Amino acid sequence: MALKETVIPPETAGKRVADCVRELLPDLPESVIRRIFDARDVKLDGIRVSRSQAVQAGQTLKIYIPDVYGAGADTAPALSVVYEDEDVLLVNKRAGISVQPDVRGGVSLTALCAAYVAQRDPDAFPPAACHRLDNRTCGLCLFAKNQQALDILQDVFRRRQLEKYYVCLVRGIMKPPFAVCRAWLVKDARRAVVRITDRPEPDAKPIETGYETLESGPVSRLRVHLITGRTHQIRAHLAALGHPVLGDDLYGDREFNRREKVRALKLCAVSLKLDTGGRLPALDGREFSIDPPF
Repeated sequence: MALKETVIPPETAGKRVADCVRELLPDLPESVIRRIFDARDVKLDGIRVSRSQAVQAGQTLKIYIPDVYGAGADTAPALSVVYEDEDVLLVNKRAGISVQPDVRGGVSLTALCAAYVAQRDPDAFPPAACHRLDNRTCGLCLFAKNQQALDILQDVFRRRQLEKYYVCLVRGIMKPPFAVCRAWLVKDARRAVVRITDRPEPDAKPIETGYETLESGPVSRLRVHLITGRTHQIRAHLAALGHPVLGDDLYGDREFNRREKVRALKLCAVSLKLDTGGRLPALDGREFSIDPPF
């Protein structure tokens, strides 16, 4: 068990202790933070506290971190950079961190990218996300490092002049083993969910999702081609096909996830290939890829 200890500064007073932990240890997965609080391993002035406890200036915050995470919690880089040039920053996002600030609080991936760039040039353009990944999805996420690159890449994503592939684990055997599936997606912004329908209806957006089976069984491994990039598309579409992503309690099979003893979402953005039409020649035709962590 590793110990992280700090004194609460005046500017942090009034924040929830959970938000302080996230800011202090931005590389710690959200699932581990939950586990630490469940185990009552967070103390203020020697007293165990819940995640909602407000902190006060001058208090001593102690966090006891499981050894599997504690060894690198202070020294691990805040970002896993896959590629960088004067125009773009491509990072391998870990699960449990949001691309943009949201109601979960804590440090966003955008803030980490801004801090990374500002270390070398405090006046640099703050990197801007060109697309989104869900909080619980890991993998490749692209940021623009100047306004011109941002305009170009937003146009590329809007025109779908790119190829994005994911790897995921799903319940059951896909039949057929590979296909391109089409449907419509309806977004419920108030509830922050989507639903899939097999016919058009008001406010529905067309979607296309391709997949191929890499390993087949009670839990199958798929390579998914995200042809259209709608909110929660892969998770919702695969669930509608009867094969929810492992670890997805929102659209998936909670009982199956419990039986498999899986909490983390088994979905990773593993490959990105862009065509900017010569506007960003260093990127054209180049495929960036990573291995999924599962």
